[in-house]
Amino acid sequence: MEGKAVSTKQKILEASLSLFSEKGYKATTVRDIAGKVGIRQGAIYNHFKNKEAILETLVNNLTESALVHLFEEESESKTGKALLARIATTFKLISFDPRNEALFRLMMQELFRNEKIRDLYHERFYQQNVKRLSSLLFQMMQEEQIRSSDPLLLANEFFAPLFYYQMQVVLLKMDGKSTSAAVTMFEKHVDLFWDSIRIQDNESAKKTLF
Repeated sequence: MEGKAVSTKQKILEASLSLFSEKGYKATTVRDIAGKVGIRQGAIYNHFKNKEAILETLVNNLTESALVHLFEEESESKTGKALLARIATTFKLISFDPRNEALFRLMMQELFRNEKIRDLYHERFYQQNVKRLSSLLFQMMQEEQIRSSDPLLLANEFFAPLFYYQMQVVLLKMDGKSTSAAVTMFEKHVDLFWDSIRIQDNESAKKTLF
């Protein structure tokens, strides 16, 4: 019985996520959700107090996104350009994962209406990652892999285009347009960014000589 209840609850969440990301939270009704799941409208209330409670659960699920866990311990063995490439690849792959795309679309739609989502976006998706990358860039400076600069500014400059490219891919997919050109921007960004900050061989030679 418990397994059946959990399964129905998950179906409600998945249906709600799909509808919220397509129609918007405000335009979606509990009747819409029940219809998509294939249950009576009253059955929704066996699992959630109201539509807002469903959104609250989905917001909490946003913390499971790969963007929140970019710097998990097991993945920090990479450094230099390989680290930047892994981060950019994560952004690109999330753009093509249906559930993550739906969560991203929901988050973008609700940013201007929901303070909790704004706080989550600012702290968990952006600032937390910027601060972590900033410390890793500072470490690369100490190891003379990259030029000395403001690591926090560099981290912001690296992340900002990735969010933009991700948004571009999502918008193109929504309109049924080709994403071929957009997806190449993730790798091109890494190449351009790394070439702008790395210490060239001739610079290293000068340091050795003097």
